[in-house]
Amino acid sequence: MSEPISAKLVAELRARTGAGMMDCKAALQEANGDLDKAGEILRKKGIAKAEKRSDRSASQGLVVIEAGGGGADAAMIELNCETDFVAKNEDFIALAKDLARHALAQAPQGVHPGSAIESQKFRGTTVGEAIKEVSGKIGEAMALKRVARFTEGKGLVASYLHFNQLNGVLVDLEGPAGDALTGLGRELGLHVASMDPLAVDETGIPVEVVERERRIAEEVVAQEGKPEAIRPKIVEGKVKKFVAERTLLGQPFVKDDKKTVAELVKEAAKAAGGPIAVKRFARFRVGES
Repeated sequence: MSEPISAKLVAELRARTGAGMMDCKAALQEANGDLDKAGEILRKKGIAKAEKRSDRSASQGLVVIEAGGGGADAAMIELNCETDFVAKNEDFIALAKDLARHALAQAPQGVHPGSAIESQKFRGTTVGEAIKEVSGKIGEAMALKRVARFTEGKGLVASYLHFNQLNGVLVDLEGPAGDALTGLGRELGLHVASMDPLAVDETGIPVEVVERERRIAEEVVAQEGKPEAIRPKIVEGKVKKFVAERTLLGQPFVKDDKKTVAELVKEAAKAAGGPIAVKRFARFRVGES
């Protein structure tokens, strides 16, 4: 006999998929409590919306960005706490700012969990111990959730931080320096923050994610009773639509949906007088993993 499905598990599946409570419970029972399988079951039945990229948690905190090198280097950290009240505490804010400055100088390139720098020297001790000290002083659990650092020698690292410091973005751009590149970086930062793409282009989406979408599309098309001869073409169309919707370059630009981000990049390259490449990006939103 399978274990009963908890209300917490049902709530998490609802947050991921947007499906109704009873549908989520039934899917979880069919999947023996496996959230990923339950989400796929709902998708195949046409009940769920496209699964969200991030599993939400109850975490509070701040995203802080520190830039240097005239736009050639930037770092971003997410420091979590238990309540939004503590996120406004002066000691917590000072710690977050210091950690961002430290990350700019010491964090490895790329996007990493906070544990990647916890053992580094910081404030006369280590990053991990310094966080524990502030946590003990304030009386609330804290954690450095993740850290990102990009350095660009042939372009710039653009950044965007929402006014409430709950959503931040770094975008690594290669191309001719100037107003066109700077403007593009600003627009892409806003776009990534709003539209939450999975990757720059199709090559950055894990193969297993694309194959999952293909399996779902195949079952949906079969249930719709489409003629077998045209099913592969319809399935591929659905997969291509998914890729376009979840990749940065394929998405419609958030401020003008009549053109894609790829077209926006081409326009900027023309204005800059040379090719521009979007190499990578990082997006941190407090409460998402």
